[in-house]
Amino acid sequence: MAGLVVSGTQVSYIGQDCREIPEHLGRDYGHFAKRLDLSFNLLRSLEGLSAFRSLEELILDNNLLAHDLLLPGLPRLHTLTLNKNRITDLECLLNHLAEVTPALEYLSLLGNVACPNELVSLEKDEEDYKRYRYFVLYKLPNLKFLDAQKVTKWEREEALVRGAFMKVVKPKASSEDAAAFPEHHYTPLPSASRELTSHQGVLGKCHYIYQGKNSEGNRFIQDDQL
Repeated sequence: MAGLVVSGTQVSYIGQDCREIPEHLGRDYGHFAKRLDLSFNLLRSLEGLSAFRSLEELILDNNLLAHDLLLPGLPRLHTLTLNKNRITDLECLLNHLAEVTPALEYLSLLGNVACPNELVSLEKDEEDYKRYRYFVLYKLPNLKFLDAQKVTKWEREEALVRGAFMKVVKPKASSEDAAAFPEHHYTPLPSASRELTSHQGVLGKCHYIYQGKNSEGNRFIQDDQL
């Protein structure tokens, strides 16, 4: 089937403009898949993901998912990337993840309104992003990496003390929202390197780093950060 790549326990269904998870993916591969990449689609719902109970890595970059997305219980999931979706209510999402992904260690939310940095608004600064990190770590204290940056001991300590007071307020809907959700596909790669089959590249935006091949989960971790 065009667009489907299966390699060992890794299943990729990238750039197919699907609005829902195809039933055949769960039926044919859900019983053994440990890594699932559904990036560059048009997903608004994760219905059908319940067939993938053994997932350890889930890549959902560049879709249309909002903060009310519903994941099934995924007790083994350690890596989740939701870069460039339509997530606005951070607390709602984090409460859900705390409930259904107890083993989560790597999370990336870059390019969402709920992640306040220059990728979504030039009005956001480093202090906004720090407060966001404290709040996320307060809600998900087992994270080791957040948005491709390693969680430091100091951040953990700050999250314990201040995290509960760092809630990121959900922005009000306005005519400016359209700018936050452009119609074109977001990609962290230079314009000359946007082939789905050749996603080697780096995005550096101020202090925020996003590296990877085809947005591939824990591949954005640099060797010197392990």
